[in-house]
Amino acid sequence: MSIRVFVVDDQDLVRAGTVMLVQAQDDMTVVGEAGDGAEAVDRLRAVAADVVLMDVRMPRMDGVEATRRLAAGPGGGPKVLVVTTFDLDEYAFAALRAGASGFLLKDASAEEILAAIRSVHRGDAVIAPSTTRRLLDHVVPALPVPLDGPDPLTEREREVLLHITDGASNAEIARRLFLSEGTVKTHVGRILGKLGLRDRVQAVIWAYEHGLVRRRPG
Repeated sequence: MSIRVFVVDDQDLVRAGTVMLVQAQDDMTVVGEAGDGAEAVDRLRAVAADVVLMDVRMPRMDGVEATRRLAAGPGGGPKVLVVTTFDLDEYAFAALRAGASGFLLKDASAEEILAAIRSVHRGDAVIAPSTTRRLLDHVVPALPVPLDGPDPLTEREREVLLHITDGASNAEIARRLFLSEGTVKTHVGRILGKLGLRDRVQAVIWAYEHGLVRRRPG
């Protein structure tokens, strides 16, 4: 079945180019588009989408608020890929916290955009480790939020989470820890379940906020 993609961007030419790129793929189809977050939220009430490509800075309603509203919908709504120019853009981090499954830079290649759509659709929520680190290093508060009560994770789960913050896939974690990929997948599922998180991106944010990973100086 085709991946149903909805494109949101206030720049007509950018939006048209993205629509053409996605529509040219055998495994994807564009089910709709919008020029701002408010229009996107309204249209997605009537249109079923698997992945939403969401711009950040838009008139009327920005991508952060639109993502928050979509994530609050039935079943958690469609997966959202936030698109940002980065440039120390705190809106991108806010969108991840609002429920986005990942983010892309606007200068990403066509291949990177398509690969990200497929990854998010599979539930991987994979983001380039270097980009994740740079973004989180700039916008995560320096002081970790203390845990409420005892640490819910086991020592092995914390170890797996540390590797997730490095952007490692399940297969890479399995090789590093000498575990089967199935065992790693089980650990990842337990981590997300215990912490009440929806994907690996939110797991990375949780690790930074609670001091499991320290922000690099400078």
